[in-house]
Amino acid sequence: MTPDAPVVLAAIAGAHGVRGEVRLKLYATGLASLAAHRQFQAGTRALTLVALRDGPSGPIARFAEVADRTAAEALRGLELAVPRAALPPLGEGEIYWTDLIGRAVVTPEGAPAGTVVAMANYGASDLLEVERPDARRVLVPLTPEAVPELTDPLVIDPAWLDSK
Repeated sequence: MTPDAPVVLAAIAGAHGVRGEVRLKLYATGLASLAAHRQFQAGTRALTLVALRDGPSGPIARFAEVADRTAAEALRGLELAVPRAALPPLGEGEIYWTDLIGRAVVTPEGAPAGTVVAMANYGASDLLEVERPDARRVLVPLTPEAVPELTDPLVIDPAWLDSK
């Protein structure tokens, strides 16, 4: 990732209600991390956040440029990004997920083991999706046991890279 590339904080999951609100899939730590920003890039559009709240199935947002349900539905699937410079500085040992995507993965001996192609969290822990050299993909938990340090390249024990 280039240092000035936009960072995606959420994606629009669909419309909520009839007044143009949208449901969000949040990639950031919480609502406060989104609320800290007013302008988002959504594809080729700029969106101005005017309201944000918790909803029954995740965050709900209202943007000044979205007036009704039809306009909200048209945004489904768009990612909401901000300039990297707009993000707070990282603390010791912290990293943005986006900085891991594209990172090479090696074994402790230094043998190539794949590339991080995506990140996910299904509730238990953050997961690295690693594409192996044979094009198989495996999920590796982002835990000290599987990934002792956030180095470049990432060193991962081969036991975590075997599909089970």
